[in-house]
Amino acid sequence: MTRLLALLGSINVGGNRIKMAELKTTLEESGFRDVVTVAASGNVILTDDRDPAMLEIRLESLVQDRFGFQSCAMVRTADEVRAAIEENPFHGTGPQHGSDKMVHSIFLSQQPDTSAVDSLIAEHADKGSERLALGDRVLFLDYVHGVGVSDLSNKVLERRLKVKGTARNMNSLKNILAKMD
Repeated sequence: MTRLLALLGSINVGGNRIKMAELKTTLEESGFRDVVTVAASGNVILTDDRDPAMLEIRLESLVQDRFGFQSCAMVRTADEVRAAIEENPFHGTGPQHGSDKMVHSIFLSQQPDTSAVDSLIAEHADKGSERLALGDRVLFLDYVHGVGVSDLSNKVLERRLKVKGTARNMNSLKNILAKMD
């Protein structure tokens, strides 16, 4: 059995309220094992050996059926979570790196077209101070001055890149990874 992280998007934002205890119970009643929620933003650690793509579909369906709204689910291994931290070029120390609160890894449903990412980066270069880079099914983004003042919302990124995504900052990812290990 493999320890996995399920990142559920749109949880406890925009009126999509779920109590983590209720989410945990729903998942356990649906056959998921060793379920642990981390924070109140749709981070679920669980044990399973099914195909991650099938788990994502199952989790999205469960949220829709039980809680009545659409959520995207991204399932990743501990190694993939670690890579989303370590490979993020904006995370670390030094003047070229951002704060752990502002630097995000946006987990994507699939690898976006490189030309779409390049186009987004080029177009945004003169519009804001945010920095973007592409990884393996993850978009790295340093919001510099905060998510709330950025034009690069999740909806904009999904529309431009034609993939679903859900973001977590470095503080959250480090906390989650510690609980996975």
